[in-house]
Amino acid sequence: MKVKDFWMMIKTKFNIVLFEPEIPQNTGNIARLCACSGCDLYLVGKLGFSLSDKYLKRAGLDYWSSVNIKKYDNLDLLKNDFKNSNFYYLTTKSKQKYTDRKYVDGDFFVFGPETRGLDEKLLKKNSDYAVTIPMVDGQRSLNLSNSVAIVLYEAIRQNG
Repeated sequence: MKVKDFWMMIKTKFNIVLFEPEIPQNTGNIARLCACSGCDLYLVGKLGFSLSDKYLKRAGLDYWSSVNIKKYDNLDLLKNDFKNSNFYYLTTKSKQKYTDRKYVDGDFFVFGPETRGLDEKLLKKNSDYAVTIPMVDGQRSLNLSNSVAIVLYEAIRQNG
């Protein structure tokens, strides 16, 4: 099935935002996920690697030409360009489960850096849109690319 046919079937398109990603393999895996699900990928802020990094390219394999990747200097610029879209902030610091929200066409899912997550000020400012993936108490966090897949496919499930 072609990407166009896939999105015609579910009639929605989602956007993945990686804020200051640090691990090239995770970003490569997420780029592959975006290519396979028809999502756009936004890389925001300072990257912890070069976009020509061999680990990044290896993790994305031959999917790079199938994914729409856009680079932004900061989140404010991105949000300004998409004022009418919802931005959901994934964090371990929220009680609101990602499954408790209804996602719609054009929604953005924002994920923070692997070692520190999203800034607490950003999360407080956007607390109504901060969501979490439940985990067993005492565990720090899931792998970034796994988290993106979990949330993205819940949004896809809800829409078709």
